[in-house]
Amino acid sequence: MDHTSVLLDESIEALQIKTDGIYVDATLGAAGHSSEILKRIPEGHLYSFEQDHTVVEVARKRLSAIAGNFTIVERNFVELKTALAELGVDKIDGILFDLGVSSMQFDRGERGFSYNHNARLDMRMNDHQELDAYQIINTWSFQDLYRILTVYGEEKFAKQIARSIERERNEQPIETTFQLVDLIKQTLPAAVLRKKGHPAKQTFQALRIAVNDELRVFETALVDAIEITAIHGRIAVISFHSLEDRIAKNIFKQYSSNEQKLPKNLPILPQDEELTKLKLINRKPIIAGEQELTDNNRAHSAKLRVAEVQR
Repeated sequence: MDHTSVLLDESIEALQIKTDGIYVDATLGAAGHSSEILKRIPEGHLYSFEQDHTVVEVARKRLSAIAGNFTIVERNFVELKTALAELGVDKIDGILFDLGVSSMQFDRGERGFSYNHNARLDMRMNDHQELDAYQIINTWSFQDLYRILTVYGEEKFAKQIARSIERERNEQPIETTFQLVDLIKQTLPAAVLRKKGHPAKQTFQALRIAVNDELRVFETALVDAIEITAIHGRIAVISFHSLEDRIAKNIFKQYSSNEQKLPKNLPILPQDEELTKLKLINRKPIIAGEQELTDNNRAHSAKLRVAEVQR
C-alpha cells in the first residue's frame, strides 16, 4: 500500500507556496502532495479532493499528524468550483492535479484496475457510481469499444480486440480482469506479445478513462481552476499519458497566447486581456530526474506543466 508521489519536490516548488495561502490538492490519494503542502501553510488552509472513500481515512490520519488546517472534500474534482464556493472559498492561491491512479487503488486487486490481479471488472474510482468496466465490456457496442480503445488507449489493434470482445460475450459474459487479459493475448499477433510491456495495458487504460470519464472531467476542472486561482497563483498538472498532457498543454496555451486569435501586428486592446490570463512557467514539461527514475518506475511517463495566473 506504499505510495511514492511522483515529481513531489518539483511540483511543490512550482506552486511557490505562501505560508498563509489557500491551496487545493485536486487529487488527494495517499496524501503525499497534500502532506508537503500542509507543512508549508501554517497560517493558510488546504482543501483536498478525493472521491474514493476507501482511501480518505488513511489520508486523513496522515494529514492530521501534521496539522489541522485542512478540509477533505469527498467529491470528484470536476465539482471543485461548486464545492469550494459552498465552503465560502471563491479564490485560491494554487492548485495541483496529480492525474496518476493511486497505487492504493491498483494494489487492492478487488477494485479491478490492474491486469496483474484477478478480480471482477470494475475500475470505478467512486464506488457509488453505477457505470463500471464490466458494463462497458459486456454492453457497449462494437463501435463504442473500438472508439475508446483507439482514442483513450491509443491501441493499434483496437478493431481486433473489440471484435474479440464482441464474439466472446455472445457466448458468455466477460466478468474478470484475467478473462479480458487472456482474450487480449489470444487476439494480438505473436510478434506483439513478444514485445516489452503488458499486452493489456492500453486496453485497461482505455477502460479506466471511459469508466471515470477522466478526460472530460479533467478538462472541465482545469478550466474552472484557472478561473478561481488568484493573480500570481500557480496551477500545476502532473500527467501520465499523452491524452492528459495534451489537454493541459492546449488549455494552458489557449489561455496564455494571442497569436492564433488575433491578426499579426494588431495591438492588444483592453478587451483582449482575457486571452492572456496565464503565463507559462515551463514551455516544455518537467520530467523526473535520474534518481527518481531509478527509484520509482511510475515516474518514467510523468510530465509536469505549470502556469501562473496573470490577472
